[in-house]
Amino acid sequence: MNNIYTYEHMAMKTSFTFRFKEDDKTLCESVANASIERINHIEQQLSRYIEGSDIWQINHMVGGQSLFIGEDCYKCLQLSLQASIDTFGLFDTTIGRRIEHIKNKKNAQLPELIGQLLIDPKRPIVHCTKAGREVDLGGIAKGYALDQVKHLFIDWNVQSGLVSAGSSTHLAIGSRSWPITVKDNKDSTVIQLKNEALSVSGIRIQNSHIVSPLCEGKINYNYDQIRVIHESAATADAYSTAALLMNEEQLLNLNKKAKIIII
Repeated sequence: MNNIYTYEHMAMKTSFTFRFKEDDKTLCESVANASIERINHIEQQLSRYIEGSDIWQINHMVGGQSLFIGEDCYKCLQLSLQASIDTFGLFDTTIGRRIEHIKNKKNAQLPELIGQLLIDPKRPIVHCTKAGREVDLGGIAKGYALDQVKHLFIDWNVQSGLVSAGSSTHLAIGSRSWPITVKDNKDSTVIQLKNEALSVSGIRIQNSHIVSPLCEGKINYNYDQIRVIHESAATADAYSTAALLMNEEQLLNLNKKAKIIII
């Protein structure tokens, strides 16, 4: 089995790539098409910029309102909440106003974090106890999409595959290993991935997007780049985002849950 078939698709403001080590080209095309459809559906629910999406509706809730949401949004919010717990509150998907502020390169004081959203633990419902929070799943949604694509690969009995969201998050599927070339400001490193995910965050390419929910002023990063390996692409995505904000003790604790590589 030496053939490698590659397909690409633009979604979530990045390029998704699907690679197959398979002899059956028809199978690869079918899985790639199913993967594209699945990612498009996820984007329609999780993008804050698409009017009417679950996240758009959450961000327009008023105090005292409750909202039923779709399964993808509910699962991704639950994963986000767990990632927040694991990262000492440094991963926070409800600071969308600050993220937009930084992305737009505004020099004014960061917006105050007000409001509160609650995720129902038993049903796919979000409760807004006080308006003001805005959800941005940019630090986890792409990884979540890769995890969902993995289910399709398994269901279609793909023997070996690699799915990627841009150059930052990769998920290897199956028994074969895939070489991933990761660049920093000086060198390139090849990491072999086998049935696991790799997510990379670095201040040179993502500095404007990494926003701390615990810091009101300028952030002093301790690392140029963080690489996280975990079985879940969503978790690796979230961890790598928050890890850039961590001190050494916090990273040591996080390293018990995932493999952390500091550059």
